[in-house]
Amino acid sequence: MDLEKNLFIAAAGMKAQGERLRVIAENLANKDSAPKKAGEDPYRRKIVTFKNVLNRELGADTVKVDRVRTDDSDLPLKYDPTNPAADANGYVKMPNVNTLVELMDMREAQRSYEANLNMIEVSKSMLTRTLDLLR
Repeated sequence: MDLEKNLFIAAAGMKAQGERLRVIAENLANKDSAPKKAGEDPYRRKIVTFKNVLNRELGADTVKVDRVRTDDSDLPLKYDPTNPAADANGYVKMPNVNTLVELMDMREAQRSYEANLNMIEVSKSMLTRTLDLLR
């Protein structure tokens, strides 16, 4: 039945967005994590990429987390000569996490999660109504 497929497809979307939210939370938690020693790199932002996966049981494509990779963009420098991780000029490499970008990604993931949840609710409602008609 196609309504059952909808449930499984939406659940896969919720699982993928849940993983994305976990990675965003990790990024935000580490946004101020400076290295402990000079010459070390701080935490690097992580990015989730998705892929379509054919679910042979359903006969439909579902979304799945492809991989979680690190963002190789430049690390910002912060002037803090008292920090033990500071270089000879007093600068410390800081994580490449931008709070605004993470919050926008979080909002997008939240909206996608809610859309999939609404799809599940509508499919369940339609299944229930169909069963009521058959009684």
